[in-house]
Amino acid sequence: MGKYFGTDGFRGEANKGLTVEHAFRIGRYLGWYYGRDHKAMVVIGKDTRRSSYMFENALCAGLTASGADAFLLHVTSTPSVSYIARSDDFDCGIMISASHNPFYDNGIKLINSHGEKMEESVLEGIEAYLDSDEELPLATGSEIGQTVDYAAGRNRYIGYLISLATRSYKRYRVGLDCANGSTWMMAKSVFDALGAETYVIANRPDGLNINVDCGSTHIEKLQQLVRENELDIGFAFDGDADRCLAVDEKGNVVNGDGILYVSAKYMQDRGKLGDSKVVTTVMSNMGLYKALDELGIGYEKTAVGDKYVAENMRQNGHLIGGEQSGHIIFSRYATTGDGLLTAIKIMEAVTETKMPLSELAAGMKTYPQKLKNVVVTDKDETMNCPAVQAAVKAVEEELGENGRVLLRKSGTEPLLRVMVEADSQELCERKCDRIIEAMRAAGKLIRVK
Repeated sequence: MGKYFGTDGFRGEANKGLTVEHAFRIGRYLGWYYGRDHKAMVVIGKDTRRSSYMFENALCAGLTASGADAFLLHVTSTPSVSYIARSDDFDCGIMISASHNPFYDNGIKLINSHGEKMEESVLEGIEAYLDSDEELPLATGSEIGQTVDYAAGRNRYIGYLISLATRSYKRYRVGLDCANGSTWMMAKSVFDALGAETYVIANRPDGLNINVDCGSTHIEKLQQLVRENELDIGFAFDGDADRCLAVDEKGNVVNGDGILYVSAKYMQDRGKLGDSKVVTTVMSNMGLYKALDELGIGYEKTAVGDKYVAENMRQNGHLIGGEQSGHIIFSRYATTGDGLLTAIKIMEAVTETKMPLSELAAGMKTYPQKLKNVVVTDKDETMNCPAVQAAVKAVEEELGENGRVLLRKSGTEPLLRVMVEADSQELCERKCDRIIEAMRAAGKLIRVK
C-alpha cells in the first residue's frame, strides 16, 4: 500500500485526511495521464455523503482543466461505476465513497478501463504528483474538458442487473436495508421491476446518516424488519453497495461466508462450477472450509481485502470469491464486489430450488470466533517474538482440528489482530486472552483496543 492509496482507495476524514486539493490534483493527474494521446473520458459516481458533492466538483475541475471530459453518474454504487467504465470504453472510473465508514469520512476509489481496481503504477504516479510541486500543462481554448450528465449509464446498469434474474420474484416478500447510501433508490427499483413485494428501510439519506445504525454493518434493523413482517428474505448493503449480507426468513444473518457456501453449492448442483475453486480470505470461518470439503469443492485463501480476492480469481479463472464482510465477486458478471448482484444471485438460488435461505445455508456450521485488536510496541517484533509464537503454537495444538488461530498485522494501524475460532465463545475468549497475555509478559503490549 502507498502513502495515500490503500487497498480500497484514498480514504480519510473529509477536508482533513482527504482534502479538495487532493481531489483536484488527482483529477489533474488523471486528465493529463490518460489524455496524452487522445481526449480522455472519465466516469464518476458518488455516494450520499455531504462531502461527496464537494469532491465531485473538485475532481471535475481537475479533470477538465487537464482537458478530460467528466461523465457524471451522480449518486450510484461502486459496482455501477465499474460496469460502466468497462462497458462504455472509459479510460477510467472514479467512485467517491468511504464505503461503510461514517459520513465525515470519504474516499476516492479509482477503477481502470477493465472495471478493476487501478494498477499500482498509476497510483504511484498520482502519489508522486501529490507530493511534488510539479505543475502539469493546463488545457486551453477548445481543449478544455467538459462535464456531461450521464445518469443514463446508471439506468443501463440497473437494466443489466434486472436482465440477470432467472425468475420473477412475484410472491416473494423482500426486505431491503439501503444504509442511506448508494442503493437508496436503486435497490427498490430492481426488486420492484422483478415483481417482489419490497419493504425498504434506511432509504432517506440526508448527507449525514449514511451507515448510521443501518446497512450491512448494523444488520439488527433488517433482522427486526424481516421478523416483524414475516418476510421471505432480506438484504443489507453498505454505503457504496459493493457489499451485501442476507437475512433468512427466520431473521438469522447469512454473512459473506454463508453466501459463498450457498452460491458455490448451488453452482455445483447446477453444473456451473466446474473445476473452479472458491476464493476466500484468511478471515473466512473454519466452518466454511469444512462445509466445502464435504461438498468436494476446492478453495483458495488470500490476504484480507477484496482486491486480493479479485486478483486471485482473475489470475486463476475462478468464478466465485469474497469476504466474510459481504464483498462477493461473481466473475462471470462483474469484476468487483457488487451488493445488488449478490442479492440477485442469492434470489436465483432461492427461486430455482424453491427452498428458503435457511435451508440452503443449513449445511454450513459457523464456528464461534473472537477477534481482538491489540496495540503493540512494534508489529513485526511482536509477531516474531519467541514467547508470542510459542503461545500461538500451544493454542493451535490444544484446539487441533476443532479450531484455529490467526495472528496478523493491520495494514493501516499499529495493531495486531488476534483471532481465535473454537467450539465455544468462552473457549475463543480464553485462548485469545492467552496469546495477548504472552504479549504483555514479553513487554510488547500497549493496550487492547
